[in-house]
Amino acid sequence: MQYISTRGRAGALDFEGATLAGLASDGGLYLPEHWPTFTADEFAAMRGLSYVETAVRVILPFVGESLSEDELRDLCTQAYGRFAHAAVTPLLQLDHRHWFLELFHGPTLAFKDVALQLLGLLFEKFLARRDTHLTIVGATSGDTGSAAIDAVAGRAKIDIFMLHPAGRVSDVQRRQMTTVLAPNVYNIAIEGSFDDAQALVKRMFNDADFASRFDLSAVNSINWARLVSQVVYYVYAAVRLGAPDRKVAFAVPTGNFGDVFAGYVAARMGLPIERLIVATNVNDILHRALREGDYSQGTVIPTATPSMDIQVSSNFERLLFDLGGRDGIALGEQMKGFEATKAMRLTNAQRDGAAKLFTSARIDGDAMSRTMRWAYDAAGQVIDPHSAVGLAAAHQVELDPSVPVVTLATAHPAKFRDAVERATGTRPTLPSRAGDLFGREERYATLPATFEAVTSYVAERAVARRG
Repeated sequence: MQYISTRGRAGALDFEGATLAGLASDGGLYLPEHWPTFTADEFAAMRGLSYVETAVRVILPFVGESLSEDELRDLCTQAYGRFAHAAVTPLLQLDHRHWFLELFHGPTLAFKDVALQLLGLLFEKFLARRDTHLTIVGATSGDTGSAAIDAVAGRAKIDIFMLHPAGRVSDVQRRQMTTVLAPNVYNIAIEGSFDDAQALVKRMFNDADFASRFDLSAVNSINWARLVSQVVYYVYAAVRLGAPDRKVAFAVPTGNFGDVFAGYVAARMGLPIERLIVATNVNDILHRALREGDYSQGTVIPTATPSMDIQVSSNFERLLFDLGGRDGIALGEQMKGFEATKAMRLTNAQRDGAAKLFTSARIDGDAMSRTMRWAYDAAGQVIDPHSAVGLAAAHQVELDPSVPVVTLATAHPAKFRDAVERATGTRPTLPSRAGDLFGREERYATLPATFEAVTSYVAERAVARRG
């Protein structure tokens, strides 16, 4: 299995190379050169498997010769052994047709753990084969940072520099990052939005002078290994609800499009998905793109769902590439235009292709709060605001009533205590595995959102490329 760039000018890499590189050298994102597929019988055979064994079957076709099946199984066993629920991503029934897929049983209480616990082990495995010291640079709107830091803290041959927007993540999210005092962990609060942080990270990869000085890699969902790890829970949930004999719909709260793109990959592999419901908050670039073909950047509006306060959705590029005939040169020009003007129209092929599988809904703060209250009153569940955005979209979109709808519950409600308390009157408590989070020392730097300030900070602390 080889991986190619969405912008068509970078050389192909194997799974190990794509994992360590993160972003392609031409600014594009890596995708497998073809989609592996499973038969109906192969999906049906996964119904009784553990999460680890499901992960091995789903991920194995993507790793090529980079890992043996036994090596992959060992890494998955280690990664998912840290989860607090034996099912790893259990299903919870809300009513006669709505289900929650609980993705928050990992060490940092959010869905990012499912991918990043494995990605940290993949980094360590691949670096052991090389004389390389990896410098990870990442941007987070809240959950990626803590999950990535937990996954790589203290690991040999890795430093991590994580940017978050100052004052725009919850106190729990911030402390989960800034109280990790491992010597290879550097937290940076930038004076700007998540989009500013994400743009700085991309520029670091694309700046030839800076990138040539360090072995850079990414933990954001621009890293393909993160996305393929997330495909697993779509398969795991669907086969438990009757797939492949029964179609399933998924509602996904999303800002950066990575989580819902993993569902698209599952569909390309043959999983019978009726609909992928893209749920946005008022930062609705994805909703506008899917509904009207208008992918234009607006001003980020801070909300009670900070992980979705995004106006540039990096992973949308992967979908546009796949739906546009996989013409990397053409997409590169399309994305260059967007980066210059902050606006872009989808082509007819991209719009028509997306309409076959995706629908979307824009959920404002009032609808989010009402849905949190509904979950509490009707189903006895305290849910976080991001999951409530997904559930509100699931309620709003009309589908065949015989199709079960699974909402991805992306975070533990205790990560957003204030918003939950306002909506339900109940203040959730952190589970014991979070420890004494509010009694720990914090450590982070605050920097202006400028390329010069951030790269100067990183360069003073990162390990330079050998040779």
